[in-house]
Amino acid sequence: MADGRWSPGRKEADADEFRPALDIVEPGHQRRLTVFLRLLLLIPHFIVLFFLHIAAFFTVIVGWFAALVLGRLPDPVFRFLAGFLGYDMRVSASQMLLIDRYPPFALTPPPDYPVQIEVRPTALNRLAVLFRIFLMIPAAIVQSLAVYGWWALAFVWWVITLALGRMPRPLFEATAATLRYRMRFSAYTMMLTPAYPKGLFGDDDLAVPQGHPRSATRPLVMSSAGKWLVVLFLVLGLLGNITTSVTTTTSDSDDTTRLSGTP
Repeated sequence: MADGRWSPGRKEADADEFRPALDIVEPGHQRRLTVFLRLLLLIPHFIVLFFLHIAAFFTVIVGWFAALVLGRLPDPVFRFLAGFLGYDMRVSASQMLLIDRYPPFALTPPPDYPVQIEVRPTALNRLAVLFRIFLMIPAAIVQSLAVYGWWALAFVWWVITLALGRMPRPLFEATAATLRYRMRFSAYTMMLTPAYPKGLFGDDDLAVPQGHPRSATRPLVMSSAGKWLVVLFLVLGLLGNITTSVTTTTSDSDDTTRLSGTP
């Protein structure tokens, strides 16, 4: 994929900063049978991802030490983590009903597969690598709320897509924005990029210069309805986490009361 600048003119410091890109084809018709059985069909991929997550966890640890010394990820580490991230995104895109085509069992997808990612090997700031686990906390909170909020109404999105045979454009935009932010957060966490996760509410149309490769999500120009859906995801995620915290606290308090024998 060709080089592309994201949102030029917003900030001079950001003009030449490449952020990991998630390319998804324009939403189209989906077979209702595959939508109906989507999670069952993806079970083999979930099993593969379980083991890949374990491998990626230890690879990230190795990569962290290497990046502190070299100021970058070693090429084999970068290639594996980039392949793992792409595989995860292809399965997640199918799981979140963004595409209908079944994901391949490969770290490198066919060129015509409707979900592609782009990450670029680049130098890393050693200080940012050293404190990566602390720096990523704000982005971790945002992506956690957005993803939690999407899944809180996942059954509704599933029914809508099943009934229409496609995902409505605003829902596609909001879902793609959520998945792209999670992808960028994962890339930052795995040190595949020095760019901090951004773009949860989409891009402007000038984010990618004319003449450069484009897709339905590069740039991701969102409608007002799509942005409001992202806000809904965040609110639902926040409410869900508050409810879980209150329920956990109440349960712990009840357990303590029973153990102490205090009425």
